[in-house]
Parts: sequence; C-alpha cells; structure tokens
Amino acid sequence: MNKKYSRALFWFRRDLRLSDNPAMSMAIAEADQVTPIYLHCQQEEAPWVPGAASNWWLHHSLTDLQRNVRRLGLVLIIRDGDSSRVMLERLIADTGAAAVYWNRLYEPAVTERDSQVEEALSGAGIRVHTFNASLLNEPWEVATRENRPYKVFTPYYKSCRGGIRPERGLHAPPVRGSGNVSPPDSIAIERLGLLPRGGWTDGLARDWTPGEAGAMSALDAFTGSEAPFHYPRDRDLPASAGVSRLSPHLHFGEVAPARVWFEVAQRAVIEKREFDAEPYLRQLVWRDFAHHLLYYFPHTATEEFNPRFGRFPWRRDPALFDAWSKGMTGIPLIDAGMRQLWQSGWMHNRVRMNVASFLTKHCLIDWRDGARWFWDTLVDADLANNTMGWQWAAGCGADAAPFFRIFNPVRQGEKFDPEGDYVRTWVPELSHLGANRIHKPWDGPDPAGSLSVAGQTEYYPSPIVDLARGRNDALEAYRSIRNQPE
Repeated sequence: MNKKYSRALFWFRRDLRLSDNPAMSMAIAEADQVTPIYLHCQQEEAPWVPGAASNWWLHHSLTDLQRNVRRLGLVLIIRDGDSSRVMLERLIADTGAAAVYWNRLYEPAVTERDSQVEEALSGAGIRVHTFNASLLNEPWEVATRENRPYKVFTPYYKSCRGGIRPERGLHAPPVRGSGNVSPPDSIAIERLGLLPRGGWTDGLARDWTPGEAGAMSALDAFTGSEAPFHYPRDRDLPASAGVSRLSPHLHFGEVAPARVWFEVAQRAVIEKREFDAEPYLRQLVWRDFAHHLLYYFPHTATEEFNPRFGRFPWRRDPALFDAWSKGMTGIPLIDAGMRQLWQSGWMHNRVRMNVASFLTKHCLIDWRDGARWFWDTLVDADLANNTMGWQWAAGCGADAAPFFRIFNPVRQGEKFDPEGDYVRTWVPELSHLGANRIHKPWDGPDPAGSLSVAGQTEYYPSPIVDLARGRNDALEAYRSIRNQPE
C-alpha cells in the first residue's frame, strides 16, 4: 500500500511518550520513513525559559524517550538551535522529508513560534500536520453562548463536562517504525547542559522517575488504589498519599490526560463509583481551564487579570522573600511547604495555596516574584497552571479567591495536618513538639528563636511577620484599590 509521503519528520516537544501520541501515530501511518526529532530551542519560550528543576526532569525524560524510540528501530535526532532554521535548512535537507508532524502547545510565545515555523515550512512546500495530545479540550473547543472565552470555572466545567470523550485521545504505541536509512547527525543529550550543578537535585532523584514508564507506574499506582475515590477527603491532607502526583508527567507529556481520565473513569464505572471519582476528574478539567485562560488572555502570565491590581501596593522586601524561599519564616506550615519544594521539586496543592497566600497577603510581596520562584524550582512548572494558581491565591485572577480570603497558616495547619506529621517531615527541628503546639512553636516556654531538640538547642526562627497585623495590612492595601475603576 502506497503511503502519503515517502519521508516525514515527527517533532517531539512536550509529548515525550509513544503511547497516545496522535501526531507520531499519524506520521508512521502516512509516511514510509519517519525521522523523530527533538529540537532544543528553549530561548524561543522566553520570557518563560524552563527553570532548573524542569531541565533536570527534561534530561531524564529525554534519556528514557531515546531508549524507547530505539526499541522501535528508530533513532531520535537531537539538535540545538533556532527551530525554523534547523528544521528547514538542515533536517529537511538531510532527510528529504516532505511533511512535518507535531502535537500542539498553547503558551503565548510557543503558539507564535509555531505559527512562524508552520508558515516557513509551508512556504517551502512542506506539509504540516498538527494534533492535540495534551488537553481534553483545546481552548477554542469550549466557548460561551456568545462565542466568548470563559472566565469562571464552574460554567466552563458544565459546558464541557458532558462532551469529554477521552477515547478519542487514546492510541496504541507503534510496534515498529521505518526510519531513515542513513539518519542525520544528532548531538548527545548531555550536550544540552540540562542538569543543574551543585547536587541539590539528589532529592528529586529519590522522589521521581521521569519518563513514560515512570508516568505509567504512577498512574497504575493511583488508579489501583482507593485514592481516586477518597480524593475529596484526602486531597487537602499534605501528610497523606491522597493525590496522584501526576502533574510533572502530564506537563512533559509522558502520559496523556485522556489516558488518566479513561483509566479513572473506567474503574469508577466498573465499580459503580462515578460520583466518588468526579472530584478528581474535575481537576483534569481545571487544568484545561488554566490553558483556556492563558490562551485567550496571554498577558496574564505577567499582568493581573483584574486590572485594579495593576495599582496594588506590592512591597519589595528581599530579606522577607529570602526567608520565605528558604523555608525560614517561623511559620511551620509555610516552612514545611517551601522545604518540600526545594528538596523534592514539588509541593502539595493545599500547601501551595497557603505559601502563596502568605507571600502575597501577609507579606504583600508581588505574586510574580513567587511565580518565578515556583517556575525555577517545580518539576511540574507549567505556565498556565502556575499563572492561574498564583493569581488565584493573590486574588487578582479570573475565578480567583477574593482578596479578603486570607489563609491563616496556623489554623490551616491545625485543620489539614492535625497531628503535625507533614511539618515534622520537612521541619525536623520541630519534630519533638506535640500536635497542640507544632503549628505555633512560639506559644511555649522555649526561648524565642530556639528550641531544645534531643538535649541540644537548635535554631528555629521566630515568625517574620505577625499574622494578625499582616492580615490587617493586606486588607488595608486591598481597600486602597477596591473602589478604583477597572
């Protein structure tokens, strides 16, 4: 059977998997010879070039992908440089490809880049085929009755929930591919310089297994447990294993959201527990909603969705920010979260909300500063989700928490970490304290700024801000902009 093309390129981006990869499946189906490529062109994502933790993950995910591609009888070609020039002037010439296949991305800089690349390729007579591999619904597939983008999640969810068909995104991995007889030159992954220096990634290696196999193992562990059905109860408990921890695998495209939805929903139907599984599935739609917002409101990556907050009196306090980033605020729940982030590249979502609220409200430090820190330290740093999360916490985004909703991290700790297990894990100098005091260690007989641990005095700071005063300052700052026109 004659195929559509003699030779084609498949461009890996953030879809670092073989299963459920529509662009790759179609390339292999339509071309006699397929050359899989990965172009390292992070500068084209500026101003949001991936951070250190993301690059650590990318290095290991690419290494896993390279092995998987080799098992198909193909060679993953890795190049570094300008995507359009590398593709047009080198790879097309080296392979004789007549078509290029890729899966779509949605961040502002990337969509603009992709449009330019597609235009350049088309102008040179190269056919371009693009697909959806990373969302349940692409941004333009969900709209209001007035054909406008949604700004509030609940109506967005109601609009798209009934139309989600995850089976459309499922594709078996190719059994074998037919590659270029003489594959073009490729550089080693190590030459991309993705691994940070200094050894701080040791904790990441202990906690994570990047790559498609690691993603499927994490998915199997989650769907094979009771966690999807206990999610409404357990998702707020940072010391429990109540969440899927699939976020970095989803971001790098090592597993498709359609696959996650399908596996959870299928088990729920079999066990007649659809109602219990709905809250977790809703979170996958929340992820889509974040991309929906960023696609239609690209300025929100650096500017507030609510224009009133353009006049908000954010503070610049390097010492305060440094204490927050190092987990030395003297507020146990905040410090536990920030240390978990630094050591593991991840933070429980309930704690993310607390550390973001504390920084933007109790400290009045600009949400963009926090977003940048997360961007560099999270293994699941995703521009759409990071932007929406920080603007939600700061009260300035679409569908945001009202600014006057200010989390009290002591009460939040007492409610969601009642025994103090989470704090003891990440702030070991407090491990000797009982549950009645671990979230407020200043409320006791120890000298200010120190605690007695195993007969030794170990330093733990006093709170860097007074929580009551910080709350009042935040409300006063909010009042200063509340009545201003948008």
